[in-house]
Amino acid sequence: MSSRSVRFAEIGLLLAGESRRSGGLAPSFRSPPRTSGRDRALRRRADGSVSVAVRLSGRPFVAVVADMIEGTIAANRLEGQVAEDLRRRLWAAVESTQGEVLSAA
Repeated sequence: MSSRSVRFAEIGLLLAGESRRSGGLAPSFRSPPRTSGRDRALRRRADGSVSVAVRLSGRPFVAVVADMIEGTIAANRLEGQVAEDLRRRLWAAVESTQGEVLSAA
């Protein structure tokens, strides 16, 4: 089994790709957030790029993935049904390629 940081990177690439295929912005992912005590933080840069920072340590990995997915939704400024549709696509993508990671983590 891969380390948590390797799985984090793999899922980050997967989510960014799925977001891009859906016509959205592909955020970058990093860990940990710069602000202590935060599980997730979003940083928008002047060039239009967005970085989602997620805390890995001391958390169930499924919570990390959930924050990555919610960060992708927030990075794209989605709400309502559009957000729900992308959220479902992102979870389906994770389950189809990383399902064992979520159950074993």
